[in-house]
Amino acid sequence: MKRRDFLSILGGAAAWPHLAGAQQRAAPVIGFLGAVSSTQTVRGFVQGLKDAGYVEGENVTIEYRWADNQLDRLPTLAADLVRKQVAVLVATGGTAPAIVAKAATATIPIVFTAPDDPVELGLVASLSRPGGNLTGVYFLVGELVPKRLELLRELMPAMTNVAVFVNPANSARAEAQAREAESAARRMGLRVRIFNAGTGSEINMAFATLARERPDALLVSPDPLYVVRRAQLATLAARHAIPTHFLIATLSKPVG
Repeated sequence: MKRRDFLSILGGAAAWPHLAGAQQRAAPVIGFLGAVSSTQTVRGFVQGLKDAGYVEGENVTIEYRWADNQLDRLPTLAADLVRKQVAVLVATGGTAPAIVAKAATATIPIVFTAPDDPVELGLVASLSRPGGNLTGVYFLVGELVPKRLELLRELMPAMTNVAVFVNPANSARAEAQAREAESAARRMGLRVRIFNAGTGSEINMAFATLARERPDALLVSPDPLYVVRRAQLATLAARHAIPTHFLIATLSKPVG
């Protein structure tokens, strides 16, 4: 599916009859499947629809389903949206929602965001010709790990020890980020320690350990949980005076 087909699908869905013989037309329903509830993500998505002429509650309806960082809930949530016969299924918040959405339906168009290569994940056949019912955006977060470490090294030339936070609930992403960080650190002659911090309390405990061990810097992996917990992370990093690198924006590549 091509990205430009997204609005065509919504436009076509808006012309479906509300009921047999009814004169009114039904607004298309978008199913929104997310790993972690994010006001920022929703605000941007709703604004993007509005810019394209679709206003939530007026000529489009959005059904939100959030896993709240419990990724094992995603299949049930996706199945519920498929049963509702949504016009389009949006999967966001990491790799897991996209994979689950693809498994849930081969007919409903899916628009995803993915931090890992969607071709390697089997989501699409290629970036230029995705085929099937999926399209979306690929965020090149893995490619940025060496650059992020290089930036920290430029700021702190004497840096030798780096801590890395990953979200264990998002296991595939956590393993990939840990692997990428360890590989990049090894090439730079750095020592790295991976911390599994998947809840607010685990983040607190990890920072308590950092306060004792005093690494030179902290690298926070890109994960929807850390976007939601960004205030907590920034506050603790400042309190313990630990130089910390967050990934606020990334390079991206459209699929299709």
